[in-house]
Amino acid sequence: MVEHLSLILVDSIGCTPGLANVCALVIAIAMVVAGALVTYLIAKSVILRGIHHLVKKSSAQWDDALAASGFFVRLVQLVPIILVYAGIDRLVGNDGVLAILSRLVFAVAILMCTRVIGSLLAATDRLYALAKQGRSSIRSYVQALKIIVFLFAAIFIVATILNKSPWGLFSLLGGLTAVLLLVFKDTILGFVASVQLSGHDMVRIGDWIAMPKYGADGDVIDVTVNTVKVQNWDKTITTIPTYALISDAFQNWRGMSESGGRRIKRCLFIDMSTIRFCTPEMLERFGKIAILQDYVRSRQKDIDDHNEKSEVDLELHVNGRRQTNIGVFRAYVNAFLRAHPMINQDMTFLVRHLEPTSKGLPLQVYVFSSDQAWANYEAIQADIFDHLLAAIPEFELRVFQEPGGRDVAALGESLARDHA
Repeated sequence: MVEHLSLILVDSIGCTPGLANVCALVIAIAMVVAGALVTYLIAKSVILRGIHHLVKKSSAQWDDALAASGFFVRLVQLVPIILVYAGIDRLVGNDGVLAILSRLVFAVAILMCTRVIGSLLAATDRLYALAKQGRSSIRSYVQALKIIVFLFAAIFIVATILNKSPWGLFSLLGGLTAVLLLVFKDTILGFVASVQLSGHDMVRIGDWIAMPKYGADGDVIDVTVNTVKVQNWDKTITTIPTYALISDAFQNWRGMSESGGRRIKRCLFIDMSTIRFCTPEMLERFGKIAILQDYVRSRQKDIDDHNEKSEVDLELHVNGRRQTNIGVFRAYVNAFLRAHPMINQDMTFLVRHLEPTSKGLPLQVYVFSSDQAWANYEAIQADIFDHLLAAIPEFELRVFQEPGGRDVAALGESLARDHA
């Protein structure tokens, strides 16, 4: 083709054969590039548009994943590069200075092929995430594979431009192992860590994790080779090195999410000076509380039977057995929670005393709400303790509270009146 163009230029214009050859070569290359450009525009406007139209109509997920990752776009972009390389290779041949142009185009073709492979790997990751409903990801493996593919592509591109064997460059890389390990240290550590995280199922996308060292407390939104992204409850994003999840401690709340309940663990500090034995009048009043009627009656019958059998002197309150207001209140809390519709009755259920402190006697509620949503859980917990705090005075008990400024002022006024 170049020879024919050269002869036409010599005959029609009358230029020298050398100049005619150069002009003919430039014209031929321009024609190849123009042809490839026209082919690309046709493929983009007709074929690519038709593919996207079919993808939208299809109910399959794999074609949507390929389209979202840009696979079809990059595949169409590869077509003109291949046409340009094939045309220039035929025109230029393998000898001469202009052969560099052919090698450059081939290097671009390698890069475009690498991008196609990268989009195919991204589509695979997307399909896996859809299959697992976002609860698991192979993104770290995909990214590691992308790094390997791009590393090989870089070696082949350099070898193509230099017109050298790529295997010689591979042997050169063997001598640079220490340098590569230093450069890719974080990536290697992250890849090993991501394999361990995935293999032991330590972290999934969507898990609620807490890692105070990095200020992370929220949902995992992304797991990659190098980083794990956590969206905190204040909507900020914390980025944690992947290998830190192996080397440091973190808390994963997935077990709570899968258990069917969320723990309520809170204490009421009872003023111990208000704890006393129940009088008959108190028991009569407590017996009118609906959820305590059976308890007070059966408990008092057991106590009376025991005291009668033991023949104890009941003139002193410490003799024999008696009900206390704190004991009846504890039974009330237990019955109230047993009847509560939002408390999971199949999980740990405790209403207990803890060791007395300088702030009073801790009465601990240790139960699980059946609703795990944060806002609902807080509302359930608040409703329970609103009720219990309001009910405490009915049992002639008082919640311990540190003296405030008003208490000190009232004490001062009282002392002033006593001295007046």
